[in-house]
Amino acid sequence: EHEDTSLLLQPLLEGQISGAAAADGTQCPSVAVPRNSPAKRDCLVVAVLCFGNLINFIDWFIVPGILLDIQKYFGLSDGKTGLLQTVFTLCYMLAAPIFGYLGDRYNRKIILAAGIFFWSGVTLASSFITQSHYRIFVLSRGLVGIGSASYSTIAPTIIADLFEEGKRTTVLSIFYIFIPVGSGCGYMLAAGMAKSTGDWHWAFRVTPCMGGLALILLILLVPHKIQRKTAAHRALSISGMIGGADEKPDVYRATRTSWCQDVGSLVKNCSFVCSSLGLTAMAFVTGALGMWMPLFLYRAQVVQGLVPPCLQDSCNSSNSLIFGGITIGTGILGIIAGAEAARRLRKINNKADPLICATSMFISALCLYIALMVAQSNILSTFIFIAFGEVFLSVNWAVVTDILLYVVAPRRQSTAIALQILVSHLLGDAGSPYLIGAISNAIQARNVPSLQWSFRSMQYSFVTCAFVGVFGGGFFLLTSFYIEEDRKEAQR
Repeated sequence: EHEDTSLLLQPLLEGQISGAAAADGTQCPSVAVPRNSPAKRDCLVVAVLCFGNLINFIDWFIVPGILLDIQKYFGLSDGKTGLLQTVFTLCYMLAAPIFGYLGDRYNRKIILAAGIFFWSGVTLASSFITQSHYRIFVLSRGLVGIGSASYSTIAPTIIADLFEEGKRTTVLSIFYIFIPVGSGCGYMLAAGMAKSTGDWHWAFRVTPCMGGLALILLILLVPHKIQRKTAAHRALSISGMIGGADEKPDVYRATRTSWCQDVGSLVKNCSFVCSSLGLTAMAFVTGALGMWMPLFLYRAQVVQGLVPPCLQDSCNSSNSLIFGGITIGTGILGIIAGAEAARRLRKINNKADPLICATSMFISALCLYIALMVAQSNILSTFIFIAFGEVFLSVNWAVVTDILLYVVAPRRQSTAIALQILVSHLLGDAGSPYLIGAISNAIQARNVPSLQWSFRSMQYSFVTCAFVGVFGGGFFLLTSFYIEEDRKEAQR
């Protein structure tokens, strides 16, 4: 494995400095590394990236926000309905390693722009798909997932390059706040458009306009080249060899390892592996909740006699609106709380980050289990415990990413994020929406069709998520055993 570029260049830099001192007989002053990215420009870049992240996750959760309408329109079972989100996530995770490879080697601004343009165009096209073309609708969701992968893989690495470790957690927290905010807005936008227009297709015609605006802002405000904040790039910048991360000279490219070598090194990183498995459990739970929770709440209300069964052209979307609001509020609260807890506890415990993630996963699993058990008798209690469960799930988003960024060497970060996306979605939310739907179908098939068993089948299948959450907490506990050693190795 190659040594860090800064070590390779150290003799060269020392020679240049000593040569300058010998020329005039005075000691060469310390070299200050000029910042090519003023604070104002950095903030604008983060604002554009956050706006893109918002649109990204609105697109993710448009389908769950109008799931009843889509299920009725195409005449789908629970299993086939879950397949919509599964196809989206499968394409997303398979595309992520490709974009991770490209992001470590080519201009990231161009890749981001292409991704936004692609997924916005496909989303708009999907709004015109007719009732007899369900397979084309499924394909369109897969293509949107490919476009989204380019953004989720590359945008965090740009933030990592703009900010040092002290500020990075705060900025990443702001960036990841737009995961629950975008998710909640997706539910609310979809339900609101379906209700106001009487046609759920209009829900897919708003985000393409927002995507066009994001593309313009990206082109105008995000610089073409972004300087990395790593020791290797500082050394290269001092020696006058490079001006930014996205313009890599031959001396930097010579130190690049192959993609297989990068992956091999990451697999040996115990903190990266265990935290990625913990994130996989998070993805499993959030994927299932995001897809099925509004429908589960609707079926619970039908069983309690609070709402009638959906027999009209446009189904009641109030649960999507409420759940969207809960997702936004709990997401913001959880991410801020997680970042603040990490900031404070790191001062007294070097293992604070994985311990915070483990604790939050255990509490979230318990809250989810209670919410499922009380759903048939008290819908208000169900909403309350779901809210607590989502708060503790959201605690981990920024913290898990920050763990990756300090236990993985900077030159492998895009590849690491891409690999983490692949694993977490392959074993997590790529399968959980379909699995929950398939289990629900199997339970219904063994019993007499009724509104009661329609609810109970979803309730019993959801219990799987609570147990997966416990396993996730266990993986984060394992991470705490290795994190100090892996962090020191990444710094070296």
